Amino acid sequence: MTDTLTPVEGAVVEASDGPQDSPRKLKRSIGVVGGTLLTLSCVTPASTLFVVVPDLFGSLGTATALTIAIGSLLCVAVAFCYSELGTLIPSAGGEYAMVSTLAGRLAGWLVFVLSVLVVMIVPPVIAMGTADYLAPIVRLDPSLAGAGVMLLATLAGLLDLRANAWITGVFLVLEVIAAAVVAVLGFAHAERGPASLVSMEVAGADGRTDTVTALLIVSGLAIALFVTQGFSTAVYLSEEMEHPRRNVARTVLATLAISAVIILVPVAAITLGASDIGELTGGDISSMVTAWSNSAVGTFVSLCVALAIINAGIVMVIQNSRVLFASARDKAWPEPMNQVLARLGRFGSPWVATLAVGIPGAALCFVNLDTLYGVTGVSVTGMYLLVAVAALLSRRAPHKHTPAWRMPLWPAMPVLLIAVLVYILSQQEASHLLWTGGTTAVATLYWALYLRPRRHTRWLVSIPTDEQAPFRGAGPSSTCGYRRVGATSHDEPAVGGSQNGPSS
Repeated sequence: MTDTLTPVEGAVVEASDGPQDSPRKLKRSIGVVGGTLLTLSCVTPASTLFVVVPDLFGSLGTATALTIAIGSLLCVAVAFCYSELGTLIPSAGGEYAMVSTLAGRLAGWLVFVLSVLVVMIVPPVIAMGTADYLAPIVRLDPSLAGAGVMLLATLAGLLDLRANAWITGVFLVLEVIAAAVVAVLGFAHAERGPASLVSMEVAGADGRTDTVTALLIVSGLAIALFVTQGFSTAVYLSEEMEHPRRNVARTVLATLAISAVIILVPVAAITLGASDIGELTGGDISSMVTAWSNSAVGTFVSLCVALAIINAGIVMVIQNSRVLFASARDKAWPEPMNQVLARLGRFGSPWVATLAVGIPGAALCFVNLDTLYGVTGVSVTGMYLLVAVAALLSRRAPHKHTPAWRMPLWPAMPVLLIAVLVYILSQQEASHLLWTGGTTAVATLYWALYLRPRRHTRWLVSIPTDEQAPFRGAGPSSTCGYRRVGATSHDEPAVGGSQNGPSS
């Protein structure tokens, strides 16, 4: 029998009045619009377009748009899994809370480690791109600029979530404008027809045109999945979202659709508008924009991208701090560390966890991270794989009748997704697989030597108990607090509090 979490039948915890080790409660303050703005800002379409996509152009050439389109279609299945699991298990722990509850605590722990690997690496890597796009105004060292962005994002992450939704919303508008300008200019200066989007050409090392193979496209899918990966932020924000049973799925699916359009349309325009295959493979989008227009427009687009990167840093720090906060609340670490990381500040944000994410992120800007894009792609693919496995198990008792958004074509959708993701992993570079595999091996040792021997008191996922009514037309929540879940229903006694009825 797997070490799968099952709900504790018993009382729920009042977040403010419970015992010292009771789970801390985050404040519900955002709806679908605020959640979508924050989640889109984490996808950060413009910074993805200008920082990540150029690397894809370098390896895939004219096949870049096709690869991203295939990745976006795969992400529809992933989004279905996140929508169902995120409304079934609306926890700030995100993937690890969902997978721990449905597929076992070891699987949940490995998902947590993979997610931390992703969320700790990506913000500083993207932040260091700020210097390139501030170059028309001021020359900065990329490491110093990246560290400054990370510290600024950390300060913003200490604020109330509703305030951050408006800050990131303003920046997001500028991102969309920049992407729209690139799309309009690219289509207006098209050098080739739409057939070139599937022509599978890339500039070789000797300057001649090479053909992009199907295996190269499959290998690039790991990065293509990462391009729209941020839609999972909606799940991390589920504890701070009003009516999560209804709004999490709406936010996930809306964010994926919007971000796919914002990224794919400019990518197609750039592919058509590049003067030759060599310029496209070079991936210098700013130079292309300047050539299509003038230096003023190029400067405007560059500044919008710089703001997009800052925006992404803010939202990623918010997301990552919630994951770390939730892991401490769920007793993943020695008790002194749990107590510190689970502290909430005056604005209701997990301020210690925010600092613990932002300050190391600033330090990572001074580390050589050239190989970590590949590691991030492998980690994202592995994380999606475990989420798909959990989705296969989401309709077993006692979760079968729990109110939640339910995906269409279950179980065919997660089964197909699992098969595709396994194949994508098999086509990745050995070094990237070894780095990710080594990290998960160390995490497994920590599980075996520390967490599993203490399974009655450690790694106990907390699931919010408010708004357990059916999500369609649900009114105000009838209960308030959390239920602890353990290896069995007798592993962890219910913590004192009040209860309006049995937990779902």
